[in-house]
Amino acid sequence: MEEIIISTLQRTMIAGTPLLLATTGEIICERSGILNLGVEGVMAVGAVVAFMVTMTTGLPWLGVLAAVAAGMTLSVIHAVAAITLQANQVVSGLALTMLGLGLSGMLGKPYVGKPLTLKMNDIAIPYLSDLPYIGKILFFQSPFFYLAIFLALGAWFLLERTRLGIQIRSTGENPRATETQGVNVFLIRYLCVITGGGFSALAGAHLSISYSKSWIEGMTAGRGWIAIALTIFALWNPGRAIWAAFLFGGIFVVQYLMQPLGISPNFLSMLPYIATLVILLLISLKDPKRLNAPAMLSAPYNRGER
Repeated sequence: MEEIIISTLQRTMIAGTPLLLATTGEIICERSGILNLGVEGVMAVGAVVAFMVTMTTGLPWLGVLAAVAAGMTLSVIHAVAAITLQANQVVSGLALTMLGLGLSGMLGKPYVGKPLTLKMNDIAIPYLSDLPYIGKILFFQSPFFYLAIFLALGAWFLLERTRLGIQIRSTGENPRATETQGVNVFLIRYLCVITGGGFSALAGAHLSISYSKSWIEGMTAGRGWIAIALTIFALWNPGRAIWAAFLFGGIFVVQYLMQPLGISPNFLSMLPYIATLVILLLISLKDPKRLNAPAMLSAPYNRGER
């Protein structure tokens, strides 16, 4: 029984890692006032690019870097549409998702069914990995797990404790007042959107070269949409996103554990999305003023207007 619990918690950490990466990136993006619904598409592109480069070169970390670069490049499209052209951010984000899913399916078609022979080994933290129970769960994990935790904590420190973080938050709250302080609002928003795209692509890379070590079309399986919901659930706080992401990682794992009980596989595959809807419903019942949403989220900004 003890081994089953430890194994379940280990798998929960693994399943929650891409959610944490994507959620952290979306929080950074939305804190600047830009809504990005293209997370799913960027994750898919990150997954296929990481797999292609890793299989071709034999260098997993080069695949990771290529995925991040591809995700950032793809996010420029949304940044130009939403910031420069001031297009509807919902429409632009949905278009980015469709573009990313279609592009990943086209690029990855020759690689479907080809297993990745290279393995990105788990990292054991000296001494800490020998601790009973928590050692195997928290300190003997994929490099992506440690990277996700580090980036989430770093994003929290950036947003809450640095001058740049204040500029990002004020850009999302009151861009006109921010610009009067000499801050380039457009530049801040561009950087946040592109950075968020890099995080989403990193989440996709985890799925293809660490989590499943293969490429199949649709492997993101709605995780990008869950990350957008987790952004609200975490109240736009990267620190809260850590436990929120792993909570949903546990829901992903539970659906596999319940399969031997004879429960319909179709119902079990719905569990993460049912949980997402329930949580969003509960959040909507709260006082909206307590949600901490950026005041100018998804609102276009015209420089120089009063």
